[in-house]
Amino acid sequence: MRQGKILLQPGTLWTSVKERTEYALQCGALLSIPTEFEFVEQDGVGFLVRILSNLNRKKAAKEKQEQQSATSGQEFNPFLPYEEDLFVAEISDTHVCILNKFNVVDYHLLIITRGFEEQESLLTLEDFTAMWVCLADFNGLGFYNSGKIAGASQRHKHLQLVPLPLAPSGSQIPIEPLLKDAQFQNSIATLPKLPFLHAFAPLNPQWVESPFLGGEATLALYHTLLDTVGLNPTQLGAYNLLMTREWMLIVPRSQEHFHTISVNSLGFAGALLVKNAEQMQLVKDQGPITILKSVGVIGHGA
Repeated sequence: MRQGKILLQPGTLWTSVKERTEYALQCGALLSIPTEFEFVEQDGVGFLVRILSNLNRKKAAKEKQEQQSATSGQEFNPFLPYEEDLFVAEISDTHVCILNKFNVVDYHLLIITRGFEEQESLLTLEDFTAMWVCLADFNGLGFYNSGKIAGASQRHKHLQLVPLPLAPSGSQIPIEPLLKDAQFQNSIATLPKLPFLHAFAPLNPQWVESPFLGGEATLALYHTLLDTVGLNPTQLGAYNLLMTREWMLIVPRSQEHFHTISVNSLGFAGALLVKNAEQMQLVKDQGPITILKSVGVIGHGA
């Protein structure tokens, strides 16, 4: 980091995540949302579709936040200050790691900036370095929803990280079978079975050993991916970014919802979330890739 400092002790994050999760569940700070899931297949991808069983807690919390905002005249920011009971670790002098309060996936982490930055602002060297620091300890899928249209629910900049595998069976990440068909033009590729604008780049898993080096290399690739899909850094449109130790994928967005189904970055990893049986049926009737196409941008990628 530019005169930055990494504060996380290597080898400690996963233990801290498990310990803090247990504590936060016991004290009531962590309000996990139970789900059931089914696989819905399309074009060789077994999409993991979770159906939420109870959204009442999240709804009540949202209403409370709106009341606080109305009373104070200021928009409520759950990350400034963040809830101490959800705190997992200091990552660097610019980022901390907390638990996602309303998690659907176990051990879902938020990598948040210490000071307020807009969720729609460009990702920085510090953001990518913080992600690599976490990925070194935590084999997961990192992602970023750039703005409300991309599925972001908070304005304060936060990257997210969920452990792999995403599903108890099949690929670690449902879309992985599509990666083997990547068609390259120099260092950037497209995945032929994704019928919407996107760009894909392999990463070097050894960057976990040097988060600074990984951060710099990934930042450069990120700008190349933005350029490839026609996103202008000075007037950034909405997009989703996914990142593992091995690869990065960027998908520009045209809208947040397909009918009433909200789609964020995890949708493009092959994991969709629905609120009821009607939405589940809609996914089965339309097909998950069709849904992703409708919220993406039609084009030919790299």
